[in-house]
Amino acid sequence: MNTRKNFEEVLYALPPSVREVITKIPDDLLQEVEEIRLRVNRPLTVYLKNEEKFVSKEGTISFSPSLAYIVTSEDCEKALQLISKSSLYAFEEEIRNGYITLKGGYRVGIVGKCVLENGYIKTLKNISGYNYRISKEIIGVAEEILKYLITPSKDVYNILIISPPQCGKTTLLRDITRWISNGIDFLGFKGKKVGVVDERSEIAGCYNGIPQMDVGIRTDVLDGCPKAYGMIMLIRSMSPEVVVTDEIGKKEDVEAIHEVLNTGVKIITTVHANDIEDLIKRPVLKDVISLRYFERYVILSNRLGAGTVEIILDENFNTLFKGPYRRGRTEK
Repeated sequence: MNTRKNFEEVLYALPPSVREVITKIPDDLLQEVEEIRLRVNRPLTVYLKNEEKFVSKEGTISFSPSLAYIVTSEDCEKALQLISKSSLYAFEEEIRNGYITLKGGYRVGIVGKCVLENGYIKTLKNISGYNYRISKEIIGVAEEILKYLITPSKDVYNILIISPPQCGKTTLLRDITRWISNGIDFLGFKGKKVGVVDERSEIAGCYNGIPQMDVGIRTDVLDGCPKAYGMIMLIRSMSPEVVVTDEIGKKEDVEAIHEVLNTGVKIITTVHANDIEDLIKRPVLKDVISLRYFERYVILSNRLGAGTVEIILDENFNTLFKGPYRRGRTEK
């Protein structure tokens, strides 16, 4: 794998001094990087294998912040010019939401001073920190669990992926979406029309409206659209057979899911939680569980790395599969 070629858009969007440091990281470590964090007057930080590390001027990765390259205010000013291509106005809506999406589906989170107008965030200024999130597209990661997600009549179950943060839920969701859209020959499953509501530009990684990730040949994407609105928009406009979203949690999300299910359209989505019991404790989500909105629950962890499938349950919470399993790794 040509790691630097895969990181080309991210490297271009880094300020020159930081880019020089990052390109000194050995390829075998660079390909494991999940985040690159820049904070004014603080150590240059990367996250890999769910661990925080600091990067020296020589590209050496360590646990010691005292050895790290210190990000300057000039670095952060240059970063904003690069990720916005010197046109902040063109990215005003994304900046208002706290991130900018780069070509290739990479997302850069930004923090600074919020400028309010009539009680709403108008924009951000005095940007003081960036989080370059490295999208991990792993084709085929869902292959071994697909048989639990497709009905005997070759339809799709309503699926909820339950996962703590940074445990690979979006990577798994994206791959499930691709399989369902393209079709699954070994299960005799024909591809279905899929509508993706990609509120945070993470599932499809759209750039100028075009998905940068492989989400399948029959997939339509609403990028940057709130989930509750987007689900209904897709039902009305694109006649999907399956609707996919990421990270439900608001009352309006649950109401929209209920409306989608009433139309006979299938739903696949994710939620931040550790397990079913965790969800039941949340007032907004407990009805989703008690009313059996979903027919399959896929629970993830990072025990064997991001994307570890711990257990798959049916609508009555019976165990269909017990892991941990991660593509290429199992533990008995």
